[in-house]
Amino acid sequence: MVDSRDASAADPPPRHSSEPVRPDSSHTDTTMTFTAGFAAQVAGLDGDVTAEEHGAIAALPSGSALLVVRRGPNVGARFLLDADLTTVGRHPDADIFLDDVTVSRRHAEFLRNGKAFQVKDLGSLNGTYFDGNRIDGVAGLSDGSEVQVGKFRLTFYASRVDLARVASH
Repeated sequence: MVDSRDASAADPPPRHSSEPVRPDSSHTDTTMTFTAGFAAQVAGLDGDVTAEEHGAIAALPSGSALLVVRRGPNVGARFLLDADLTTVGRHPDADIFLDDVTVSRRHAEFLRNGKAFQVKDLGSLNGTYFDGNRIDGVAGLSDGSEVQVGKFRLTFYASRVDLARVASH
């Protein structure tokens, strides 16, 4: 005959669902290594700017801006906007060449008027997006705006000199 006290002592107490599961002693730790490209993508998701990007943005002269690729095949690439017209597309003659089938040959243009910048879609197949919204025609850019061209997501950074002047007025 089995004593019920002996059987209950051998069985573990019932676990309640709110109690955390604790790993047993056979648990193995794993180490993962991430590439610089992955780190740049994560920084883009969080809106973080690397020290090198901070330096490039701080050095922008008045009347210029910088686009930084946050998602897409060339994450971390930077493009200086320092002309009244900057073309974007898959065509090799584009000022900003984005080599991917999601980008039209003549996809968009960045326009500068004094110290203000705009992005203009050129009737591209996949469209141009400004802060998540597809644009028809032209959209004005502000510091930190996101522009999407095909699978590329670019963050716009205005000259700090120009931002300081706007803030002081």
